Amino acid sequence: MARYIGPKSRIARRFGEAIFGPDKVLSRRNFPPGQHGNSRRRKSSEYGVMLAEKQKAKYTYGVLERQFRNLFDRAAASSGITGEVLLQMLESRLDNVVYRLGLAPTRAAARQLVSHRHIVVDGQVVNIASYSVKPGQIVGVREKSKSLEVIADSLAGFNHSKYAWLEWDESIMAGKFLHRPERADIPENIREQLIVELYSKN
Repeated sequence: MARYIGPKSRIARRFGEAIFGPDKVLSRRNFPPGQHGNSRRRKSSEYGVMLAEKQKAKYTYGVLERQFRNLFDRAAASSGITGEVLLQMLESRLDNVVYRLGLAPTRAAARQLVSHRHIVVDGQVVNIASYSVKPGQIVGVREKSKSLEVIADSLAGFNHSKYAWLEWDESIMAGKFLHRPERADIPENIREQLIVELYSKN
C-alpha cells in the first residue's frame, strides 16, 4: 500500500501541530517550512482553509486521497453526522486501534506491526492496516510477537484508561473495541465540518 514517506517535521510545521507525534523540530521552528516560512503570510482563502483541514486529517491518520474519499462517501451515505462518522471510521482502522492501545508509539509504527503480521483480530492474523475493527472485536499481539522490544517499550507506562471505547487486558496483551468513539472523546484537533463543506463543493 502506498503511504507518505516524506519529511514528517515539514508537514507538522505546515500545520503548526505535532500530528505525527512529539517533534523536537516543531518546538524549535514553530513556523511553516520554506524560505519565507517565518515571514508574514497571506491569509488563506476559505477554500484553502478547508483543503488544509482535509490534508491534516489525511496525514494524521496516514490515509491517501482515494482511501480518504472512499471513507467520506461511505460516511455521507450512512446515518448520522457525516463529519463525525468519518472520524469514527478513521478511528476504527486497525492501525489506529493498535496505536490507541499503546502497542506502537506512532500510527506509522502501528501500520508496520500490522503489515508484518504481528497483530491478530479475534485470534486471527490480519495484515491489512485499513481493516475496519467492529465493536466487540479483540485486537491483540500474535503469541510469538509478544516479546518484541518495540511493543514492550511502547506499552511501558502507557495509560490505557484514556480511551473510553477501548478495554485493555494486560494478561493477554489485547484490547477490546467496545464501540465507536463519540466525537467528544476523539482527541485529534480536526474540524471535520470543514472537510464536509470541501467535498460538498466538488
